[in-house]
Amino acid sequence: MRNALEAKIIASLKRAGCRGMVFAELKKICEIKPKETDRFRGAVNRMVAEGKIAYTKNRFFHLKSIGVYAAEIVRNSRTFCFAQRASDEARIFIPGKYSRGAILGDLVLVRPQAQLGDSEEGQVFSIYKNGPSAFSGVLMQEDEDYFVQPDNLSKDRIPVRSKSIGDAKPGDKVLAKVVLRGSRHSEHICELTGAYGSAETAAACARAVLDAHGITEEFPQEVLEQARSISEQGIRDSERVHRLDLTDLPIFTIDSADSKDLDDAISIEKAEDCYHVGVHIADVSHYVGYRTPLDQEAFRRGTSIYYANRVIPMLPKELSNGICSLNPQEDRLAFSALMNVSLDGELMDFTFRKTVIRSRVKGVYKEVNALLEGGADEDLKQKYSEVLPSLQLMHELYQRLFQNKVKRGAPQLETSESKIIVDENDVAVDIQPRVQGLSEGMIEEFMLLANEAAATLAKREKLPFVYRIHEHPSPEKLSSLKEILERLGLPSLRVDKKVKPGVLAGILTSSRDSGLFPIINTQVLRSMAKAQYDERPVGHYGLALENYAHFTSPIRRYPDLTIHRILTEYVVLHETPDKIHKRYDKFVAQASKQSTETEITAMQIERECNDRYKAEYIRQHIGEEFDGIITSVLGRGLYIELENTVEGYVKVEDLNGIYEHDGFTELKNHQTGKRYRVGDKVRIQCVAVDVNAGRIDFIIPDDHAEVPQERRRPWK
Repeated sequence: MRNALEAKIIASLKRAGCRGMVFAELKKICEIKPKETDRFRGAVNRMVAEGKIAYTKNRFFHLKSIGVYAAEIVRNSRTFCFAQRASDEARIFIPGKYSRGAILGDLVLVRPQAQLGDSEEGQVFSIYKNGPSAFSGVLMQEDEDYFVQPDNLSKDRIPVRSKSIGDAKPGDKVLAKVVLRGSRHSEHICELTGAYGSAETAAACARAVLDAHGITEEFPQEVLEQARSISEQGIRDSERVHRLDLTDLPIFTIDSADSKDLDDAISIEKAEDCYHVGVHIADVSHYVGYRTPLDQEAFRRGTSIYYANRVIPMLPKELSNGICSLNPQEDRLAFSALMNVSLDGELMDFTFRKTVIRSRVKGVYKEVNALLEGGADEDLKQKYSEVLPSLQLMHELYQRLFQNKVKRGAPQLETSESKIIVDENDVAVDIQPRVQGLSEGMIEEFMLLANEAAATLAKREKLPFVYRIHEHPSPEKLSSLKEILERLGLPSLRVDKKVKPGVLAGILTSSRDSGLFPIINTQVLRSMAKAQYDERPVGHYGLALENYAHFTSPIRRYPDLTIHRILTEYVVLHETPDKIHKRYDKFVAQASKQSTETEITAMQIERECNDRYKAEYIRQHIGEEFDGIITSVLGRGLYIELENTVEGYVKVEDLNGIYEHDGFTELKNHQTGKRYRVGDKVRIQCVAVDVNAGRIDFIIPDDHAEVPQERRRPWK
């Protein structure tokens, strides 16, 4: 009945076209009797609230008749927002002045305005359902009035109801919630829901970021009770039955020195014609039952979040750091990928088995690198004595695996990561670049092997699965890359939908030893699609693999946990693909979507938190000079990254003279010929820091213009 009435309303409005209808007219066209008016009014209002029809200026409209579609606000910035279309999840850029005060999580109707490369620009036509309305910012006071200056929501201050201030003070980092909506951000009214202390401390800012994203560190009581019960039981004899006992193998882990959630271990032996490789993964699915409270909480979180020296785990520490972690000299239940790899590094065959393992040593990247590179002392050699032959075999096979990755055309892109050192007061005292050494590369290649094997099995047997996919770059992004390469005088890139990854890999390789490499590396990276989780096995472009999934980190990634369950049903319980499909078909789609969304959120949180800690650290060095490299060039200035990965900004008005942007990678002063482009090395001076915003101001002392304070533009 409801569906029939909705169909009748939509058909009537569709016929009305862009003219629309007032309520009385719509009621008449739909032949509604007087006694049915209230029910009809409720149906129409519900359809407006669900974004099925539009309402404006007292008239109702069919969405397509006025050129609008349903979307969700998925990102707010001070001067713009992004909406994600409900029909195909495409993202639409919306300038702040056209956002109608929309907030993260709002469901809106969007009218497209223009096409910007491979993305679309639009404006919010209406907000049909309000989102959570929470945002973080800084509390400000002007006379008797209080305001919150949002971090990301808007550049406008938002008035605060004074009764909600409590003990918060001006200058504090706060969390607020919009309680009264206006037609623009500055007309909203908010109340404080949390205060964290001074906004000039990174720790306070990080806590606000977590709360603004709805991230809770504490687990629900029933989840903790379930985790403690599992942990206290330990490994029972009955759990060892039907498992392959590998406790006699010299198995080992390699991780960072401070890692506590050890979910992968390695074993390797060499035969006459191949290597026998074992990648042994914590058997988390054995402990976390499908749809239990533990599982539901893990699904909600989706991933562990790492920032500075903190971890917000996906699973309680009783599991993540305890019974599931492959700690040395302790028996652990594992799910092992047992693979035969040819002497030239090709995956020959594989099987997956439930196992019991005992890691011999907790390897540390830095220590293993020293061992393999000849810089280890006797104590270190003694620590690794039982697994040293295995490490040497692992290194031997790694070289072949890496060569094969290069041969198949996987682009070798360079990215920068950092390690933030904090003191006992949670204050950043040092920033160090993370350097990928030999052992980091070895672990990466062995994990790729296991991940490829898992995906290959699932695709071959037609199992429902969560794949890690990376689609081809869009033609629009490739066209932009082609234009930049031509401006740099490099061979033209043929743009079509079938540009193989090896083409981009060749461009990177040919320029790696030139001064142009930083520009090309950055532009190739930007041309890539974003990797995501999907139930479709479409392959991984960046790795040049037809089959790929995430199997190796079920302690900290939900998709890995999901495919462990599916593989267990197939290879251990011997369930048929049809039966597995009936159980998991819908769920793999849900898990793929949720895992992609939580990964994006986690990356955003990690970036926002780390930016605050980096700003807190560099604030101690205001006035000092550093060497840096230009990472991005815009019309309004330059982004420059220091050797320790701290990134700051040089405003164009702080440069001496008039600079013009070429629209791509260069700023040029046509009077002096001076130019700046991506990849250039520059000497900078740190002149200003805003910890609250995570922003850092640099100048270039050799090319600095004295700008009166009143002419300086604020950060945007």
